Amino acid sequence: MTAGEDAMLEFFRVAALIAATLTVGLVAGLFYAYACSVMPGLKRTDDRSFVDVMQRINVAILNGWFALAFGGALVFTIVAAALHVGDDGRDVLPWTVAALVLYGAQLAITFSVNVPLNNALDAAGEPGRIADLAAVRERFEAQWVRWNIARAVASTAALGCLTWALVLHGRIT
Repeated sequence: MTAGEDAMLEFFRVAALIAATLTVGLVAGLFYAYACSVMPGLKRTDDRSFVDVMQRINVAILNGWFALAFGGALVFTIVAAALHVGDDGRDVLPWTVAALVLYGAQLAITFSVNVPLNNALDAAGEPGRIADLAAVRERFEAQWVRWNIARAVASTAALGCLTWALVLHGRIT
Protein backbone atom coordinates (compact mmCIF):
# COMPACT_ATOMS: atom_id res chain seq x y z
CA MET A 1 0.00 0.00 0.00
CA THR A 2 1.34 3.44 -0.90
CA ALA A 3 1.69 6.30 1.56
CA GLY A 4 -1.26 8.02 -0.11
CA GLU A 5 -3.42 4.91 0.23
CA ASP A 6 -2.38 4.57 3.89
CA ALA A 7 -3.34 8.19 4.52
CA MET A 8 -6.71 7.72 2.80
CA LEU A 9 -7.44 4.55 4.80
CA GLU A 10 -6.50 6.38 8.00
CA PHE A 11 -8.83 9.26 7.09
CA PHE A 12 -11.75 6.86 6.56
CA ARG A 13 -10.99 4.97 9.79
CA VAL A 14 -11.09 8.17 11.83
CA ALA A 15 -14.12 9.55 9.98
CA ALA A 16 -16.07 6.31 10.52
CA LEU A 17 -15.17 6.20 14.22
CA ILE A 18 -16.18 9.82 14.71
CA ALA A 19 -19.44 9.37 12.78
CA ALA A 20 -20.26 6.20 14.73
CA THR A 21 -19.50 7.92 18.04
CA LEU A 22 -21.60 10.97 17.20
CA THR A 23 -24.63 9.06 15.93
CA VAL A 24 -24.58 6.51 18.76
CA GLY A 25 -24.27 9.46 21.16
CA LEU A 26 -27.32 11.11 19.65
CA VAL A 27 -29.37 7.93 20.05
CA ALA A 28 -28.13 7.39 23.61
CA GLY A 29 -29.02 10.99 24.39
CA LEU A 30 -32.50 10.56 22.95
CA PHE A 31 -33.23 7.53 25.12
CA TYR A 32 -31.68 9.27 28.13
CA ALA A 33 -33.91 12.30 27.56
CA TYR A 34 -36.97 10.04 27.53
CA ALA A 35 -35.81 8.30 30.71
CA CYS A 36 -35.10 11.41 32.75
CA SER A 37 -37.57 13.98 31.41
CA VAL A 38 -40.20 12.94 28.86
CA MET A 39 -41.60 9.89 30.61
CA PRO A 40 -41.39 11.31 34.16
CA GLY A 41 -43.19 14.40 32.85
CA LEU A 42 -45.87 12.34 31.16
CA LYS A 43 -46.27 10.19 34.28
CA ARG A 44 -47.75 13.27 35.95
CA THR A 45 -50.48 13.69 33.30
CA ASP A 46 -53.94 12.22 33.05
CA ASP A 47 -54.55 9.10 30.92
CA ARG A 48 -55.97 10.94 27.93
CA SER A 49 -53.05 13.39 27.77
CA PHE A 50 -50.54 10.55 28.15
CA VAL A 51 -52.00 8.48 25.31
CA ASP A 52 -52.49 11.51 23.07
CA VAL A 53 -48.94 12.81 23.54
CA MET A 54 -47.29 9.41 23.12
CA GLN A 55 -49.27 8.78 19.93
CA ARG A 56 -48.15 12.16 18.59
CA ILE A 57 -44.52 11.50 19.55
CA ASN A 58 -44.65 8.13 17.77
CA VAL A 59 -45.58 9.94 14.56
CA ALA A 60 -43.28 12.93 14.99
CA ILE A 61 -40.14 10.90 15.67
CA LEU A 62 -40.33 9.18 12.28
CA ASN A 63 -38.36 11.82 10.42
CA GLY A 64 -35.12 12.10 8.48
CA TRP A 65 -33.04 13.46 11.34
CA PHE A 66 -34.01 10.57 13.58
CA ALA A 67 -33.43 8.05 10.77
CA LEU A 68 -29.99 9.51 10.07
CA ALA A 69 -28.87 9.05 13.67
CA PHE A 70 -30.69 5.78 14.40
CA GLY A 71 -29.70 3.98 11.20
CA GLY A 72 -26.44 5.85 10.75
CA ALA A 73 -25.22 4.65 14.14
CA LEU A 74 -25.48 1.04 12.98
CA VAL A 75 -23.96 1.68 9.55
CA PHE A 76 -21.10 3.85 10.78
CA THR A 77 -20.24 1.40 13.57
CA ILE A 78 -20.15 -1.51 11.10
CA VAL A 79 -17.94 0.52 8.74
CA ALA A 80 -15.64 1.56 11.60
CA ALA A 81 -15.26 -2.07 12.69
CA ALA A 82 -14.64 -3.26 9.13
CA LEU A 83 -11.99 -0.61 8.54
CA HIS A 84 -10.12 -1.68 11.67
CA VAL A 85 -9.88 -5.36 10.75
CA GLY A 86 -6.20 -6.23 10.43
CA ASP A 87 -3.00 -5.95 12.38
CA ASP A 88 -2.93 -2.17 12.74
CA GLY A 89 -6.48 -1.96 14.12
CA ARG A 90 -6.34 -4.79 16.65
CA ASP A 91 -6.49 -2.49 19.71
CA VAL A 92 -9.46 -0.54 18.36
CA LEU A 93 -11.43 -3.41 16.84
CA PRO A 94 -12.59 -5.15 20.06
CA TRP A 95 -14.05 -1.90 21.40
CA THR A 96 -15.75 -1.14 18.11
CA VAL A 97 -17.20 -4.66 17.95
CA ALA A 98 -18.36 -4.34 21.57
CA ALA A 99 -20.11 -1.09 20.61
CA LEU A 100 -21.72 -2.85 17.68
CA VAL A 101 -22.99 -5.66 19.91
CA LEU A 102 -24.36 -3.19 22.45
CA TYR A 103 -26.02 -1.09 19.76
CA GLY A 104 -27.44 -4.32 18.32
CA ALA A 105 -28.91 -5.09 21.74
CA GLN A 106 -30.54 -1.67 21.74
CA LEU A 107 -31.98 -2.36 18.29
CA ALA A 108 -33.30 -5.74 19.43
CA ILE A 109 -35.02 -4.12 22.41
CA THR A 110 -36.44 -1.33 20.25
CA PHE A 111 -37.86 -3.62 17.57
CA SER A 112 -39.05 -6.43 19.85
CA VAL A 113 -40.51 -4.36 22.71
CA ASN A 114 -40.78 -0.59 22.25
CA VAL A 115 -42.01 -0.49 18.63
CA PRO A 116 -44.71 -3.14 19.22
CA LEU A 117 -45.85 -1.22 22.29
CA ASN A 118 -45.95 1.99 20.24
CA ASN A 119 -47.95 0.21 17.52
CA ALA A 120 -50.41 -1.17 20.07
CA LEU A 121 -50.83 2.29 21.57
CA ASP A 122 -51.50 3.77 18.13
CA ALA A 123 -53.90 0.93 17.28
CA ALA A 124 -55.96 1.75 20.38
CA GLY A 125 -57.36 4.64 18.38
CA GLU A 126 -58.14 8.28 18.91
CA PRO A 127 -57.87 9.08 22.64
CA GLY A 128 -61.32 10.69 22.65
CA ARG A 129 -62.84 7.42 21.43
CA ILE A 130 -61.00 4.97 23.69
CA ALA A 131 -63.43 3.56 26.26
CA ASP A 132 -60.78 2.65 28.87
CA LEU A 133 -57.80 4.98 28.58
CA ALA A 134 -56.41 3.78 31.92
CA ALA A 135 -56.21 0.19 30.64
CA VAL A 136 -54.47 1.30 27.42
CA ARG A 137 -51.97 3.28 29.41
CA GLU A 138 -51.48 0.42 31.90
CA ARG A 139 -50.58 -2.02 29.09
CA PHE A 140 -48.02 0.46 27.73
CA GLU A 141 -46.32 2.76 30.20
CA ALA A 142 -44.41 0.66 32.76
CA GLN A 143 -43.08 -1.84 30.24
CA TRP A 144 -42.12 0.85 27.71
CA VAL A 145 -40.31 2.89 30.39
CA ARG A 146 -38.44 -0.16 31.73
CA TRP A 147 -37.21 -1.22 28.30
CA ASN A 148 -36.38 2.34 27.30
CA ILE A 149 -34.01 2.48 30.26
CA ALA A 150 -32.43 -0.79 29.09
CA ARG A 151 -31.85 0.59 25.61
CA ALA A 152 -30.53 3.85 27.08
CA VAL A 153 -28.00 1.84 29.09
CA ALA A 154 -27.03 -0.30 26.08
CA SER A 155 -26.57 2.66 23.75
CA THR A 156 -24.69 4.65 26.38
CA ALA A 157 -22.36 1.70 26.93
CA ALA A 158 -21.89 1.54 23.13
CA LEU A 159 -21.00 5.23 23.20
CA GLY A 160 -18.43 4.56 25.91
CA CYS A 161 -16.87 1.77 23.86
CA LEU A 162 -16.64 3.97 20.76
CA THR A 163 -15.16 6.81 22.80
CA TRP A 164 -12.49 4.46 24.12
CA ALA A 165 -11.89 3.16 20.58
CA LEU A 166 -11.24 6.75 19.50
CA VAL A 167 -8.80 7.23 22.38
CA LEU A 168 -6.96 4.04 21.46
CA HIS A 169 -6.93 5.00 17.80
CA GLY A 170 -5.36 8.31 18.71
CA ARG A 171 -2.68 6.55 20.73
CA ILE A 172 -1.87 4.23 17.83
CA THR A 173 -1.52 7.04 15.32
